[in-house]
Amino acid sequence: MLILQIAIPTPLRRQFDYLVPRGFDSANLQPGMRVKVPFGRRQTVGIILAIVDYSDVPANKLKPVQAILDTSPVLPTDILELLLWASRYYQHAIGEVMTHGLPALLRQGEPASGKGQTGWRITSVGQDSDPSELKRAARQAALLIQLQQAGSDGLDTASLNLSHSHWRPSMNKLLEKGWVEKFERSPLVQRNTQTLQSPLSLNEAQQNAVDQLRANLGHFQSILLNGVTGSGKTEVYLQLIQTVLDRQQQVMVLVPEIGLTPQLVQRFTQRLACPIAVLHSGLNDTERLNAWLAASRGEAGVVIGTRSALFTPLKNPGLFILDEEHDLSFKQQDGFRYNARDLAIVRAQKSQVPIVLGTATPSLESLHNVERKRSLMLSLPQRAGEANPPTFRLLDIRSQKLEHGLGQQLLTGVQTCLERGQQALLFLNRRGFAPVIMCHDCSWHARCLRCDAHMTAHQGINRLRCHHCGSERPIPKTCPDCESENLSLVGAGTERVEEVLQQRFPDYKVLRIDRDSTRRKGSMQAMLDEIHQGKPMILLGTQMLAKGHHFPNVTLVGLLDADYGLFSADFRATERMGQLILQVAGRSGRAELPGEVLIQTHQPENPLLHLLMRHDYPSFSKALMEERKESELPPFTHLALLRAEAPAPQIALQFLQEAKALFDQTPMNDLFLFGPVPAPMERRAGRYRAQLLIQHSHRHALQQWLSVQIAKVETMKSARKVRWSIDVDPMEMY
Repeated sequence: MLILQIAIPTPLRRQFDYLVPRGFDSANLQPGMRVKVPFGRRQTVGIILAIVDYSDVPANKLKPVQAILDTSPVLPTDILELLLWASRYYQHAIGEVMTHGLPALLRQGEPASGKGQTGWRITSVGQDSDPSELKRAARQAALLIQLQQAGSDGLDTASLNLSHSHWRPSMNKLLEKGWVEKFERSPLVQRNTQTLQSPLSLNEAQQNAVDQLRANLGHFQSILLNGVTGSGKTEVYLQLIQTVLDRQQQVMVLVPEIGLTPQLVQRFTQRLACPIAVLHSGLNDTERLNAWLAASRGEAGVVIGTRSALFTPLKNPGLFILDEEHDLSFKQQDGFRYNARDLAIVRAQKSQVPIVLGTATPSLESLHNVERKRSLMLSLPQRAGEANPPTFRLLDIRSQKLEHGLGQQLLTGVQTCLERGQQALLFLNRRGFAPVIMCHDCSWHARCLRCDAHMTAHQGINRLRCHHCGSERPIPKTCPDCESENLSLVGAGTERVEEVLQQRFPDYKVLRIDRDSTRRKGSMQAMLDEIHQGKPMILLGTQMLAKGHHFPNVTLVGLLDADYGLFSADFRATERMGQLILQVAGRSGRAELPGEVLIQTHQPENPLLHLLMRHDYPSFSKALMEERKESELPPFTHLALLRAEAPAPQIALQFLQEAKALFDQTPMNDLFLFGPVPAPMERRAGRYRAQLLIQHSHRHALQQWLSVQIAKVETMKSARKVRWSIDVDPMEMY
């Protein structure tokens, strides 16, 4: 009797045994195939993990699988092993981990076959037609030329959207003439049908990096590409990728946020002749499945995606690239709390191919790996081309009159920049109009009814919004406590600063880029296109503007508040502050024009700020590393955070106290337990949260201890009264 061990999408940390369905040839079964099974009162889709001839469950209680959904594994062996490894390391339920390896449609039981798209290709009549005959129809002529170049491959909607706007009426005219025909083409992959751009010339450091990276192809090596902002890391990627493609292998490129994907795809399609698959949360389910299948079948030479794209199968992997490796967005903060940066290294190691971690501001963990010889570091110490590093100035705003966060020196700098016909970028990592609304008469504050947080005023929609749980309500006209109309909006967010700038500079465009202004699909790309036109304007935004963007006409960068990371309770805050300052500063002076960075601060004597002013991130990171070592904090020790939340605070704390008592029964050297304590933001979305911090000096020993103890926690009666999770290598402590 053969038993199928199946991963079911459930929070239970175990696999489930089922019988092979009657009449099915078990020789056709393989791990990684999907099955439909009865589970409780419902049916669900699971993944075969193993096929064995034994079970701890009595034979008369085993249920048969209802249907085998695949004829071959949808999860190949390497992805299956990666997900199993991740489940063990992050101490997460195997069934929920497996769902991260599949697109939504495959999780729902849909066939593992792509859904075709309408394509357009040239007919024999169209191939012989002369585009010059269409003098009065320029769009038709442009389409005809492009389709003639594409030949029998034709073009799909995605390719046409990249190169034309409002192209459908012109395409219909060509259809009527019989010069073009519609056809059903294979699933979505983006391919350039225009003339490819030539590689750029490399400076000595870039060439050295490309040569050393090429020398490491064919075997595993973790490589930290540490290049200052504007040093040409993308050009290094492109020339290395072309080498991998010439070897008939595939490349996966991971970026931290969706906002960086369009410009990267455009840059890659201009240079690479291969199909490119794109994977991120902005795609619909069909687009995501098509791209996933194109990658797994080897049809796409390059896969570009955000965090979750890491689990996409590759038929013949040759290289992994993770851009902006320091970015917090690579860490999943809820559910299956994995770190895509660390898992990408594991995947590259299992595939025996190199991985490149690119950044201008390396994380302390990556620098620690370089020190321990686990990673090789290549440096790009200077900007590419004619660009020079920007100059820095600290603006002491103590005792200065600020106009909603804007000092006079900064405003003067913006005025000078605009008068030169250039662009200024102002950074404020706080969206909305005002972070606090209060009553001037009785000191009432508008607080979230579900969180321990203030509501942020969004004047454009006349709403108060909680940025933690998303709850909203109208901005009150009178104080709900004393009925006074004397309500004040305290502090400034991007909306308020935008209003001030529009009043101060009425002759120039102020473009606000934050999560609120880019909610609509395509709005971010439209704004980026407007910026690249080069007209003098003011760009105002949050950290969405800080990463990876290339704005040639931005010559002034202003940081409205640089002090937020100097006195935070989070031990990582100073590191992130330094990274963010240098990343934002890197948007300035990236072309031939010189750049300037103005930093408003109440701490002008702070030595860490002065290190950043000198572009001395190595000394900045070294100072932080010494602090971490003395304090016995990561990367010199290893952490896990046991979290709990419940409708009442005492329930969450009681669960963690019982868990700690359980842990104390099996003491271990160098293991420390801190807490339990309420979370820094105790109440969020109507539930009370608490946490227990676990620390050990050795990663492997901590893993062994956790695997035993978390299994015990799962059996505790109090565990059924709370939502609890374990966060291995936490990046945020609240």
